[in-house]
Amino acid sequence: MCHDGGMTTPGETAEMNGIVLMADPRVTAIPVTENGEELTDVRDHALSVSSLKAGEGGDFAYVRTGLAARLVQAQEALPRGIRLLLIEGYRSPVRQRGYFEEYLAYLRQGNPGRSEEQLRMLASRYVSPPEIAPHSAGAAIDLTLGTAGGAELDLGTPVNASPEESAGACHTGHPSISAEARRNRAMLASVLQGAGLVNYPTEWWHWSYGDRYWAMASGSISAIYGPVTRR
Repeated sequence: MCHDGGMTTPGETAEMNGIVLMADPRVTAIPVTENGEELTDVRDHALSVSSLKAGEGGDFAYVRTGLAARLVQAQEALPRGIRLLLIEGYRSPVRQRGYFEEYLAYLRQGNPGRSEEQLRMLASRYVSPPEIAPHSAGAAIDLTLGTAGGAELDLGTPVNASPEESAGACHTGHPSISAEARRNRAMLASVLQGAGLVNYPTEWWHWSYGDRYWAMASGSISAIYGPVTRR
């Protein structure tokens, strides 16, 4: 995980006004009523998968069966010749903790005046705390759009661009992206929202179903997917 472009500034924090972050108590306090759905390989559902995370083991291609069905629904709603390109689904709790601690250490180094609570909240803009991470529940997918031939469309930043690397353009509604990228983000949002997924507004590529953030955004009283171990 690479980070460039300087530390978090007060302006960045102000820009997040109105966005509920993953570590917010409004998210973390939501209970989980686990429904027991299995993880399934999205490649078995005629969905296109990027090789970007393939070197990290097979976890990346798995999500809960309910999420997989909704991704198929979203794919079918796209215009002819455009496909969802899935990057990463399930992430083990161990891997998630590693990502979170790495980014937290990066923020801690550059923001010596902030408390640990503030740093954890800031870190959750980009990496979820491991105890509530949607990826570790099999409930989240990082994805983009591509052509039938596999070429990625322009969505403004690379998938997984950090707030520092992208000067905030990783935020779904950021005003600095091009008109083409804005149209493509709108297309992605339209089909995924139509299939019941919710977006994490600090990451245009991160969508989920069934996790705590989904429950908060959709008004559900509980999440249906909690942390799971892939067998």
